[in-house]
Amino acid sequence: MPTTRSMAAILPGRHVAGTPGRQEPHPRTPTEHRTQDGHVRRAQRTDVLIHLRKARDLMDARFADPLTLDTLAAAAGFSRYHFAREFKAAFGEPPGAYLSRRRVERAKDLLANANLTVTEICGLVGFSSLGSFSTRFTELVGCSPTDYRGRAEPAMVPGCFVIAWTRPAIQEKPADPGAP
Repeated sequence: MPTTRSMAAILPGRHVAGTPGRQEPHPRTPTEHRTQDGHVRRAQRTDVLIHLRKARDLMDARFADPLTLDTLAAAAGFSRYHFAREFKAAFGEPPGAYLSRRRVERAKDLLANANLTVTEICGLVGFSSLGSFSTRFTELVGCSPTDYRGRAEPAMVPGCFVIAWTRPAIQEKPADPGAP
C-alpha cells in the first residue's frame, strides 16, 4: 500500500496539511490568470474566439431568420450548452440577447427610415410576435416602437443617393503629351 507521500504524488491535487483526506484543487491551467483582486479569470483562446465570431457573424447576416441555439452552436462547432457559456464569456451577453438586440437595432433603422407598419417591421427583423417585439423594443430602447417612430428623425437623403454619391469615381487617364 502506498504511503501518504506517494499518494499525494498520484492524486491530481495537493494534500492539505492537518486535514486528512482534504486536498487543494488542481493547480491552475495555463489559460487562467489571477486578477489584482484575486479572482481567477480564464483567458480566451484565439481559436475559440474565431469559432464564436463565425456564429456571431451568422447572427448579424441572418438576423431575420429563425435561428436556434443548435444552429448557432453548429456554426461555431460546439455543443449548444458549451456554445452558450463561451459566447456569454466572450461577448458579455447570451446569444439570444445578442440576437434580439441586433433585431431591435435594425428595427430602429426601419422605423426611422421606412414607410412600413410596426407589424411589418416586426416580421422583417425576425420577431414572430408583435407583443414580444414591442416588449423587447421597449426594454432596450426605453419607449414603444410607435413612440420611437414619432421621435426619430428621418434620413435627410435616401440611402441610394448616399451610395451613389460616395462611390469612388473612375479616374480618366490624362492624354499622353508625347503620343502621336
